[in-house]
Amino acid sequence: MPPTADRSQDQAAPYPPHILVVDDDTRIRNLLRKFLTDNGYMVTTAADAAEARRQLAALQFDLLVVDVMMPGEDGLSLTKGVRKDSAVPILMLTAMGESADRINGLELGVDDYMAKPFEPKELVLRIASILRRAPPVEAPAKMELRLGECRYDLARQKLSRSGAPVHLTSGEAELLRILAQHAGRPVDRALLAVAGDGDANPRTIDVQITRLRRKLEADSRQPRYLQTVRGLGYMLRPDP
Repeated sequence: MPPTADRSQDQAAPYPPHILVVDDDTRIRNLLRKFLTDNGYMVTTAADAAEARRQLAALQFDLLVVDVMMPGEDGLSLTKGVRKDSAVPILMLTAMGESADRINGLELGVDDYMAKPFEPKELVLRIASILRRAPPVEAPAKMELRLGECRYDLARQKLSRSGAPVHLTSGEAELLRILAQHAGRPVDRALLAVAGDGDANPRTIDVQITRLRRKLEADSRQPRYLQTVRGLGYMLRPDP
């Protein structure tokens, strides 16, 4: 049984714990996303502090995994900013032997730290331990993205408009799931093509995006929430 299956705070919690992984290393982000997802967590990633702040503004998280060494604003600065108005648990990733970073992190309110390279299984155990110690939290209101009259429940992967359920095909549902997990960031058409309904044809994705816009947008010809990013793909931009 994955360590997240038995949450001491709320045995009947409808949502899996939601973790934000902040690391500029694409390989580590993808590794942690897969490993944590396989262990029962919901995972969102960010490549830098600026992207993490956008995710924190749009979504609610149960725990942050933050790398210290990142280009631009580093993990310590991000942690300091988060701690100004949030007690969300934070596990910090530091370079091997960088005791100063660990001390600074603990002084800023980090709950735990791990040195790179690390064993993913140990990270999962550390996260489970932190969540067991964390105070109970209410059902996260920010697990829902607001898109004008539409609402998207990230945990249940359900779309509604003005309170009424919106039917999605399996392909549309998978596209919206991926776009929602990357809210505020462009997603490559090739990635969407591989994931969407098992069809690796980007042109098919364009058709599905058009249909999805009709269900999301007030005017699908002038999309506000599901935008085209020229030369890249598509991006979902929820309301703040």
